[in-house]
Amino acid sequence: MNRKPRTTPGPVPARPARLSVAVLVDLSETFFREIVAGAAQYAREAGDWQLYAGQQSVDRLPALHDWHGDGIIACLNEERIARAVVEKGLPSVAVGSPGNREPGSSIPHVDTDNKLVAKLAFDHLRERGLTRFGYYGVPSSTTTRWSDIRGDAFEARVTAAGYECGRLTAVDPDVRTEASRAELCQWLTELPKPVGIMACSDFHARHVLEACRSLGLRVPHDVAVIGVDDDELECELAMPPLTSIAQSARRIGHEAARLLDRLMRPQHFTDGGQEATVPEDTAIPPAGIVARASTETFAVADQVIARVIEAVRDRACKGLTIADLVSVAGMPRWKLEKRFKEIVGHSIHEDMVRVRLAETQRLIRTTDLPLKVVSIRSGFHSVAYMTTIFRRSFGITPALYRRLEQGSVVRSPNAEDEPAG
Repeated sequence: MNRKPRTTPGPVPARPARLSVAVLVDLSETFFREIVAGAAQYAREAGDWQLYAGQQSVDRLPALHDWHGDGIIACLNEERIARAVVEKGLPSVAVGSPGNREPGSSIPHVDTDNKLVAKLAFDHLRERGLTRFGYYGVPSSTTTRWSDIRGDAFEARVTAAGYECGRLTAVDPDVRTEASRAELCQWLTELPKPVGIMACSDFHARHVLEACRSLGLRVPHDVAVIGVDDDELECELAMPPLTSIAQSARRIGHEAARLLDRLMRPQHFTDGGQEATVPEDTAIPPAGIVARASTETFAVADQVIARVIEAVRDRACKGLTIADLVSVAGMPRWKLEKRFKEIVGHSIHEDMVRVRLAETQRLIRTTDLPLKVVSIRSGFHSVAYMTTIFRRSFGITPALYRRLEQGSVVRSPNAEDEPAG
């Protein structure tokens, strides 16, 4: 039997080098776990990344000074973490609270747009007819600057609208202490009612709700409460269930990874022939408000406007028109629009758009419905129009929002958003 001569196998093609990226965040917090998920999405799309995610402690990296990688994504709340990252000298991006920026360092920072968080909270409470407001925050420190930023922005919004804002900064970082509870109860007792309160986080909002319950204050009729984070467990365990602002944590992680890629290999990313620049600060808009029972109130003395507001909430996504609302109000359109804006603070049209956008976000985040169906169910007459309004409001297309929020494959580093279609 003739046998074919053996052939010597050629050299095995070398596998492309993989970029090693450490993600240094506190994985016990949902917010940071979602950031890691967003970074992982980018890593899958890039195809040549290897992520190493560990607890936010130099001791658990293991030993950052012995780790030979290419880049770092980190929360710099702890001073020693910030120092260790700077001393490592690798391309790095900070996420979350601004934390500790070492003097002379040029580490870019990606976080939630906390000023927009405050705006959403104020708008939501104001839409319910409230004209008295309060903010509950925590003591200022390098790890809680986000609370100060949100509080300052919320108070500025309230003042700019011509109202007063009561403000309480907890006496103790651990708001579960007897002293903190007594202080909170005293503050709530003294606030004029009805009042809308923004708490710096869902955790702190729950303490506001518990204090209201101990004082016999009705939520939301005496005190309407909104938190931040949309931690589902915190919000659903609250009594009543807590309205909250959802942050775009996955989008923060994805954007941080995208910027880090540009720092690690700037030659791959160009803008008009020049290496693409990386901004020092990037603020990611929150995902939106998830309304629950803690703000289900209409504190509007004008019963006509109260009926109009209720109609908008119930039917804005079901073909409601201004003409329908004129019938509900029983007054001329010009008079209704003038009266509505004086009481609510913005136009009827803007109110309907806000309700429709909130429903758009909910459907995109929680269902797999085609965008054409989403546009119909949320009251927009076309996907193109919905996309235009959505992008104008949130800086992102509905299609990309879905991919980031649901954790599916995201765009390649140089790709544009997919068309509305």
